[in-house]
Amino acid sequence: MKRMTDRRTILLAAGTTAAAAMAGTVAAQSSDIRGTIAYEDGTPIPAGRIRFSFDGIDSTSTSTDRSAAPADLDSSGKATMVDFVIPQPALAARATTPVEVVVTLERDDGWLLARGSAPLTPGAPVTITLYKAMY
Repeated sequence: MKRMTDRRTILLAAGTTAAAAMAGTVAAQSSDIRGTIAYEDGTPIPAGRIRFSFDGIDSTSTSTDRSAAPADLDSSGKATMVDFVIPQPALAARATTPVEVVVTLERDDGWLLARGSAPLTPGAPVTITLYKAMY
């Protein structure tokens, strides 16, 4: 005789399937920040060093992860847009306030040429527009 499936077995199977599906989704998410940098008027980005930093990360934290800056990029002065992939600091993922990705363009002697920022939305690409620095 065939045994009837009880309600508890069905719910357990449904919960296991849902948990497996959610675990696969979480594992598939990347901790990298992807995006594009462009200059304000569509002209080529001037030559210099592009530096990344984060605003909105808890300043009371003593973790060294907060100050860890991702790799800088060099601008040749010819590209109108630069694509980037940088690692996301662990504290940015746990921040209670909105986090912004801040990009600065500096000459070799350290003078600021341009600055831009954009809010960080986990899993979404970031588009940052650099604006000329005024002195």
